[in-house]
Amino acid sequence: MAKTLKDLTAREVLALAIQAEEEDGRIYADLAERIGTDYPDTAKSLKAMHDEEDGHRHRLIELYRQKFGEHIPLIRRQDVQGFYTRKPLWLTANLTVPMIRAEIETMEDEARKFYQLAIAQTTDAAVRQLLGDLAAEESKHYDLAEEMDEQQRASGARDKEDDSSRRKFVLQIVQPGLAGLMDGSVSTLAPVFAAAFATKDSWDAFLVGMAASLGAGISMGFAEAMSDDGVLSGRGKPLARGIVCGAMTTAGGIGHTLPFLIKSFNIAMTIAVVIVAIELAVIAWIRHRYMDTPLLSAAFQVIVGGVLVFIVGILIGSA
Repeated sequence: MAKTLKDLTAREVLALAIQAEEEDGRIYADLAERIGTDYPDTAKSLKAMHDEEDGHRHRLIELYRQKFGEHIPLIRRQDVQGFYTRKPLWLTANLTVPMIRAEIETMEDEARKFYQLAIAQTTDAAVRQLLGDLAAEESKHYDLAEEMDEQQRASGARDKEDDSSRRKFVLQIVQPGLAGLMDGSVSTLAPVFAAAFATKDSWDAFLVGMAASLGAGISMGFAEAMSDDGVLSGRGKPLARGIVCGAMTTAGGIGHTLPFLIKSFNIAMTIAVVIVAIELAVIAWIRHRYMDTPLLSAAFQVIVGGVLVFIVGILIGSA
């Protein structure tokens, strides 16, 4: 059974603090290692935070050794009810600088609250003094994180890192997702509407649309995953790109397929046409927002392509 913080002795509180400081320091070091190439200024700040946490750990261990000897019992965060836990942010595939900055502030604020509450768990003057000092230092760390952010913003490093983060997001998420959405939305138009006009039956059109959407999703997913290992291009892990591309391809096709679940052919066709227009508008907006394509140019290219495929499907289905 997990204990509450109030149930811990001074020895256990110190042991828990040592474990927490060690874990936080390792998190900072892992994050710095992950982003060192792309975001060197933030990585440098993270290494400084690691050194601070390591200093806290040494001070806690020294006091523990003086008070309780050499053996430190293993007490972890999960052993204490209500104790804060760290999100596995360092395992996130697409780690952005804003995510890291937000996590740093949360970590330092939670650590400060822990030390403030832990002070009430002991009457030992030396232990209370150290815990109070660490609580004050964690508060300074919170302010330091914000100060480092302002310094990086003033020097231009923040803008460079934000631009780099945006480029990675575009390369690893937007591009494969957009390619899939365009393929799914446009390439399935012809078979879906050809089947619809050929049979005048909503269910037949739905089956063709589902088959085309799922088939295109699987095909595009494998094609994207096998096209580039991402090492030189910086496009990220092939599996992640393949999943994003395949999912968006399927979604693009299913969007104008689902209306054909409606038995009334005319109503289903009307709704499907409206959804196609929305899909094409969304694609044009994404290209404008993330690919720096002028909105009118993006809309013209997407709409012309979509209309041509749509017309092909109608002509074949009506033949």
